[in-house]
Amino acid sequence: MAVPSFAPHAFLVHRLGPVSRLVVDVALTAAVLLLCLHAAAEQPLPPASGLQEPAWLTAVAAGVLAGPLLLRRRWPLVSSLVIGTAGGVAIGTGVVPDYASTGPVVAAGVALYALGLRTSGRRGTAGAVTATGLLLIGTAVADISADGPGPAGTAFAGLVCAASWAVGWTLRERRRHTALAATQNTARAVAEERMRIAREMHDIVGHSLALISVKASVATHVAEQHPEEAGKALQVIETASRSALAELRRAVGAIRTEAAFAPSPTLEDLTSLAGQAGDAGVQVRLDIQGGDDAPEGVVVAAYRIVQESLTNVVKHAAPAVCWVHIRGTRRQLDVVVSNEMAWHGAVAVDGTGIIGMRERVAAYGGTFSAGPQDDDRFTVTATLPYES
Repeated sequence: MAVPSFAPHAFLVHRLGPVSRLVVDVALTAAVLLLCLHAAAEQPLPPASGLQEPAWLTAVAAGVLAGPLLLRRRWPLVSSLVIGTAGGVAIGTGVVPDYASTGPVVAAGVALYALGLRTSGRRGTAGAVTATGLLLIGTAVADISADGPGPAGTAFAGLVCAASWAVGWTLRERRRHTALAATQNTARAVAEERMRIAREMHDIVGHSLALISVKASVATHVAEQHPEEAGKALQVIETASRSALAELRRAVGAIRTEAAFAPSPTLEDLTSLAGQAGDAGVQVRLDIQGGDDAPEGVVVAAYRIVQESLTNVVKHAAPAVCWVHIRGTRRQLDVVVSNEMAWHGAVAVDGTGIIGMRERVAAYGGTFSAGPQDDDRFTVTATLPYES
């Protein structure tokens, strides 16, 4: 049978429920009450002398030392100051003799732990110093009367108080950093998902809208003189619209974690993509070698890179010739898309589409470049590595 593992850090950051907290508080307060009651009931050992308090004073001293622990979660500062003051008075007056000072020290340590855990900033630090100082003043007074715990006992009491507060402070900071890290991770995940959705929407809708825009412009110019050309343009618009709608439904379905309306695009689908670009006046010369063993995500990224590249050619360089080379190996998929530099307007190498392609490649740890080359071509090059 497997033995469950125990992680100390998980225990430290664990938060109890309301019922569990109540049980722990009552049990802890009862234990400290009995300890302080025993400490206050102790009589000074001969030949030392001290206060011979009545029974009611013993009970009051124990109650004042232990009672505030029930309220330490709600009012940690007040509880610490009350216990520190009561402990200092009890030890200084001899109600609690030096050899029984463990009771007040334990009560102060529990209160200071809660103070460090629940009160931040200068207020918490000042409260811890004040409560500890009040307790140590009592031990110092007892030392003057020769009935005190001595320098070693006083130092031990101060060490217990400081260590208790430090443990609580450390745990509070750890919880704060854990919560902050969780918030940052959530924000980062949301931002990455938004970027992914934005890339998908841009690639899916942008390509089809580019074809629709080009063909709508053609149809507008030839509608009167060449109605048959306008009809062909409208057919392309209809096909592109249906394709964009299907892709949009698939993407929305994936976002909603529902069943996809269509399978993810493959390298074989690039033939259909090239045909759509051809309808818009871009002759695509497609060359695919290998890539059959590439992971689905890598194939989708390559498809989107080619799609965005063809969209840019349709918008900025049509009519033109475009070369698409895809070569797959056992470790990576190389994508090269180039076209003649016949751009209608300025060449944008930092637009949304280029940024989206670069982000896709970066997600797989690959390399990406896009820009004019020496052979008067605008070339997009992407390397998508993967494990064989």
